[in-house]
Amino acid sequence: MERDEGPGRARRVPGTRLARLGRMGGAVSHIAANAAFNGAQRLARGERPPLRDLLLTPANVSRFAEELARMRGAAMKMGQLISMDAGDMLPPELAEIMARLRAEADHMPPKQLRAVLDQAWGEGWIRRFRRFEGRPIAAASIGQVHRAETRDGRSLAIKIQYPGVRRSIDSDVANVGTLLRLSGMLPDGVDIAPFLEEAKRQLHEEADYEREAAQLAAFAAHLSEDPDFTVPTPATEFTTRDVLAMSFVKGIPVERMAEAPQAERDRIVRLLLSLMLRELFDFGLVQTDPNFANYRYDPETRRIVLLDFGAARAYAPALAKRYRRCLSLGVTGEREGQREAAILAGFISAETAAHHQDAVLDLMAIAAAPFRSAAPTDFGTDRTASQLRDQGYDLAMDRAFADIVPMGTLYLQRKVAGMYLLARRLRARVDLAALIAPYLEGAANEKRASLG
Repeated sequence: MERDEGPGRARRVPGTRLARLGRMGGAVSHIAANAAFNGAQRLARGERPPLRDLLLTPANVSRFAEELARMRGAAMKMGQLISMDAGDMLPPELAEIMARLRAEADHMPPKQLRAVLDQAWGEGWIRRFRRFEGRPIAAASIGQVHRAETRDGRSLAIKIQYPGVRRSIDSDVANVGTLLRLSGMLPDGVDIAPFLEEAKRQLHEEADYEREAAQLAAFAAHLSEDPDFTVPTPATEFTTRDVLAMSFVKGIPVERMAEAPQAERDRIVRLLLSLMLRELFDFGLVQTDPNFANYRYDPETRRIVLLDFGAARAYAPALAKRYRRCLSLGVTGEREGQREAAILAGFISAETAAHHQDAVLDLMAIAAAPFRSAAPTDFGTDRTASQLRDQGYDLAMDRAFADIVPMGTLYLQRKVAGMYLLARRLRARVDLAALIAPYLEGAANEKRASLG
């Protein structure tokens, strides 16, 4: 195995629960000390700063982001999700700091990498390969990816999980949850315990690479005859719970297509948005991680390469039907019907205050507006995202609004938001009304069937 430095820095991953708890505890203590010191200074000047302002200083957030990047695993993954979901609600300097977590992570030093593979494959595993590159081609929150060539000539991409990730998920999530509660970012009365439990469940699933291999195979089957997409093939003989081996598929980061001809950018985004609808309404299986790194592009074949299915999530037909009903009513503008559909889909509850229900329905109306347009949506100039951000921020900051949508809905919202951001990055122009028309017809047929 080659000894080479990979992307980012080579830093040992703290693998034991005690070591990880110590690092997180040290970060928390440092942040608390800074908050106490700054609070004392401001009190001496006659100010009464809220706890949130004392905790979420650039210095504190920078320290926290640095520790999450060092720890990797569930702690870093939670930080990434927070930065994606709340980035627009944080002050710009804090959002920029947290955005570091979405960049490439550090990687394991060679000695630790060999120890992980010795445990997964047994000593002497290197003899199974003609070539194994010690320098990772990618490093993320839960694992890093290496290229290898087998003795029989197959080119593989091998994702290797950082040590201790699975054992530390529950404690990492609990620690991040504690910081969220202390930060003052949560409205009064919000119980995030169900969210944290679901986060643990989801992260345990993502850390099971045998499960991801099965999801990879499922997507490959769904798209086996589709000429526009490529899905890697799992290499089961090298795959374990901690190592995922698959065929290496070449491609460039999809965001590099930002300077491609307009027609090709439009085609890429149209295909990805269409795939998202197919995943929910046809496959019943949605890849819910919107990270741009999960999409690559092969300029020679013009195929989109799909990667990373650890966050793939099944959606029952009944739930997909409710989402389709919401979408259909949002496009037609049937306000009261949409209110009922939004309650059934979990966007709001029957107990939600009427003015908060109206605020959520207003947000849904803004989101549906591009789907009513007769002209293609120009994502490069479209203001839907900024409108949603501004009105969503007002609702999120209303301490009396304490609704948390079901996790399935939250994951789907994140996927939609991620696709919108990619469309904006590529400045694509897509006829959204034509794209969703077949699914709105399906909703109309379901309504007629229920009335008949």
